[in-house]
Amino acid sequence: GPRDGAAVWFYDEPAEPHERQRHLAGLYIRHAIEHLARLREVENTRACVATIAEELLPSRLPRVPGVQLAARHRTGPRGGGDWYDALPLPDPALGLSVGSVAGSGPGAVAAAGRLRASLRAYAVMEGEDPVAVLSDLELLLRLTEPARSATALFAYCEPALHRVTLAGAGHSPPLLIGERRTEFAETSVSAPLGMLSCWEAPSVEIQAEAGETVLLYTDGLLHRTGDPMDRAFARLHTAAASVPRALRQDPGAVADHV
Repeated sequence: GPRDGAAVWFYDEPAEPHERQRHLAGLYIRHAIEHLARLREVENTRACVATIAEELLPSRLPRVPGVQLAARHRTGPRGGGDWYDALPLPDPALGLSVGSVAGSGPGAVAAAGRLRASLRAYAVMEGEDPVAVLSDLELLLRLTEPARSATALFAYCEPALHRVTLAGAGHSPPLLIGERRTEFAETSVSAPLGMLSCWEAPSVEIQAEAGETVLLYTDGLLHRTGDPMDRAFARLHTAAASVPRALRQDPGAVADHV
């Protein structure tokens, strides 16, 4: 197979390593080979988890008249339990979800995939009522994975009316980015899914203006700043407010800038 490395001696004059040096070099190389093999195994596992996580997310975003969509996903080294989704619904409407399962690694990735798939089904059946969608998800989580908790946000978007109805469970509020405002949506405070015996919080209606971007994100975006949460929210608001006006109607450019 391919060579992992080589041991080289340098001398001031022609010479060869003596027996003790050869013995020590042999011990070192054996330890090094075992260490490299473990590192390679860890890296392969990380790559596998990252691949699985990407496969559990939408392969492409749907095309919905009157709406432009963009998504950016960055996974930590162990793989995280974050998910997002966009789903065309009747009338015509659009369902948007974003969420995060507590923990990291393969278990969190798999749980996020299950929750995303389940939320899709609930959205198709009763998407116009985001509270009902998240209540169903809460019940599923309690019955099937009682040891887990998750944050989630589901939004029912009606492009023709520029209206977004959303409900959140322990999730950070969306940001509205437009020509005349950059502000967090006023959402009700609620516990994450799996934290209460029965979850329910009122939904919130957002009236967007033409060309505005509704920015959904997970707490991972805030945590990666390394700041306390209030400071992280302030930094996110500053980043969104500094999007050049020429780019504000391009959601991909907005996401890249933020």
